[in-house]
Amino acid sequence: MTAQTDARMARLLHHRKAGLALGDPVVPPISVATTFHLPQTQGAVHYYGRAGQPTWDAVEAQLALLEDAEVVVFPSGMAAITAALLSCLKAGARVMIPSDGYYVTRLLGRDILQVYGVKVVQIPTLDMETADFAGFDVIYLETPSNPGLDTVDIAAIATRAHAAGARVIVDNTTMTPLLQRPLDLGADIVVAADTKAPAGHSDVLFGHVAGRDSALMGRVADWRRVSGSVPGPFEAYLVHRGLETLEVRLDRMCRSAAIIAERLAVHPMVRGLRYPGLPGDPSHKALGTQMANGGFLIGFELEDASTAENFLARCPLIEQATSFGGVHTAAERRARWGDDVAEGFIRLSVGVEPTEVLWQSIDAALGSEMGST
Repeated sequence: MTAQTDARMARLLHHRKAGLALGDPVVPPISVATTFHLPQTQGAVHYYGRAGQPTWDAVEAQLALLEDAEVVVFPSGMAAITAALLSCLKAGARVMIPSDGYYVTRLLGRDILQVYGVKVVQIPTLDMETADFAGFDVIYLETPSNPGLDTVDIAAIATRAHAAGARVIVDNTTMTPLLQRPLDLGADIVVAADTKAPAGHSDVLFGHVAGRDSALMGRVADWRRVSGSVPGPFEAYLVHRGLETLEVRLDRMCRSAAIIAERLAVHPMVRGLRYPGLPGDPSHKALGTQMANGGFLIGFELEDASTAENFLARCPLIEQATSFGGVHTAAERRARWGDDVAEGFIRLSVGVEPTEVLWQSIDAALGSEMGST
């Protein structure tokens, strides 16, 4: 983590202090109000719960400090992605999305955007480095890609996209603004599922859109208000609480992932290991210039689907769940969701368990699987 990151986290932890009066709660209250006192409409901070409310304000202030940008929060990562795309597109527009990225984003393109007259072009993440952006309105990046962990140069793509007249949207869910800062690299909009590492405890759906173009962010906020795609106050509270420990959780998760990836890379059961933090990984090139470290996600293959499922079932410290970024180490065989990966491919999200205990559990489960083959 850099000194700037440390400063952001310190400000985040105390972002409410300046506005507190004597006896006010340090923790933001959960405001469940949908209506507000309006003897006149002029000058009211809040007027109706669909347009804004105090608990959203608190978590948006935190995220704005992390992103150094305007932020609008949503009830899920997909709600944020939808809002960002629909705020930039209209019938006849063209958008490029990664064919190897999050599969629900691809479904949004196929089943929603194309139905309403948007031309959706899917190409692999790595091909975006050299793709022709002429005629496109939006270039949508996911780097590292999920689940393959391929990376592209955000700054270079943003420069070429802007020259072609396109906006750049970056899904930064896998990295968070503490490990990668797409807006600083030229992206127009960042989207993220705060369900993952920011909230961190696998108990809330949440997302946000961040950007530095006030007019564009105004459209995003209008989309939330008009569509009714709004988060609940309790969910906002949970994310606010989770963000306060994001930096310390990421530190353990990323350090553990680097150690475990190094050991998995030489394990006889493991093939095709992907972890950007390893010097030999194709995505390692992004470290230092774009990514702060290799993150907490590891991809690797076992012999086949049965071997992968047996390994996951035998490891007591791996939750078999379809998400990542939580305090619990979690993994799944991604081919079951239709990702274009080998049948034995596993996406492993390293949690906050003590590193050596976690590794011993993984190693023992792999050893048991070796004994059964």
